[in-house]
Amino acid sequence: MRIFVTGATGFVGSHVARALAAAGADLRLLTRKTSRTEHLQGLSAELVTGDLLAPENLRGAISGCEALVHVAADYRLWVPDPKTMYAANVEGTKALLRLARETGVSRIVYTSSVATMGFRSDGTVVDEETPVSIANMIGHYKRSKFMAEQEAIAAARLGQRVVILNPTTPIGADDAKPTPTGRIVVDFLNRKFPAYVDTGLNLVDVQSVAAMHVAALERGSLGERYILGGENLTLKQILDRMATMTGLPSPTMRVPHSVAMAFAFLDEWMTGRILGREPRATVEAVRMGKKKMYASSAKAERDLGYRVLPVDSALRAAIDWFRAHGYAPES
Repeated sequence: MRIFVTGATGFVGSHVARALAAAGADLRLLTRKTSRTEHLQGLSAELVTGDLLAPENLRGAISGCEALVHVAADYRLWVPDPKTMYAANVEGTKALLRLARETGVSRIVYTSSVATMGFRSDGTVVDEETPVSIANMIGHYKRSKFMAEQEAIAAARLGQRVVILNPTTPIGADDAKPTPTGRIVVDFLNRKFPAYVDTGLNLVDVQSVAAMHVAALERGSLGERYILGGENLTLKQILDRMATMTGLPSPTMRVPHSVAMAFAFLDEWMTGRILGREPRATVEAVRMGKKKMYASSAKAERDLGYRVLPVDSALRAAIDWFRAHGYAPES
C-alpha cells in the first residue's frame, strides 16, 4: 500500500513512518525545505517537498496513494502570530481531506490530540464520550486542533473513511525539537526545575502511538476517535520517576498556580514580546495546568487491540536520547 504521510520529520511522525515501513507500506513522505531529515535515515521512502500552508501544491504527491496519514501539526504553546497555526492545523487539514477525496485516497488516519477532550480540574478520567466544546479549549493550539478534528469528523459523516487518533502526551527518543513535554525532561536533566505545580498528565510511549497508526488503517471504524494513552501521573510523580532513574534531585517545593501564572506572564512579556524568543513558561501552559489531563484508552483497547503499558521504558529512552545528543549532561 502506498501511503502519503505528513509530519514524518517530527517526533511522533518519524516513529509513525518507521512503524508503517515495518508493516510493509510504500511511503511517500512530506517534508518542508527547512525540515531536518536525520530521523528518516535508513528509511526506504520517497521524500516530497511541500507545505501545509500551500496545500494545493500537494495534489500530485497525494495522487496515486491509497492512504493518507496526517500527523503534521504546528505544536507550540506560544506563537507570535497565531494565524499561521490556524492556517496549518485547520485549513491545511481541511485541504488535505479535500485533496484525498478528489484524488481517490481510500483510507485516512488523522492524528489529532488528547487536547481536544473535555478535561476537568478535579482529575476526572475522561474518554471520547466526555462532553466538550470549543469553549473548553485553552489557547490557540488546542482550539486549532479541536477545529481541525471537527473537519475530520465532518468529512467522515460525508462518507470519507477517516479514523481519528488522539494521543495523550507521547514520550521517547528522537524528540529533536523538543516538544513541550520533552522540554520538561530536558529542564529536569539540566537542573532547571526548582519547583513544580499541582498538575497531571497522561504519558504514553511514542512507539505505542506509532504502532496504532498501522492498526487504525486496518481496523479503525469510520469517523471514530480513539484515545491512545499510557499512565495517568501527576507532574510530581513524573519528576520523582526521573529522579529515581538519574539520581538527580526531584523538586520538593510546590508553587501555587497564581505564582506560576505571574512568572509566565512576565516571561512572555520579556522573552516573547521584547526579545522575540519563545518563553520558557507561557500563560497558556499554566492555564492548561489547572486541569489534570487524565484519560482512558479503553475504547482503543477494545476496538484496535491497543495495550496500555507502563511508561518507564519510554521515559528512560527519552532521558538517554537527550543526553546522548547533547541536550543535557551525561550524568
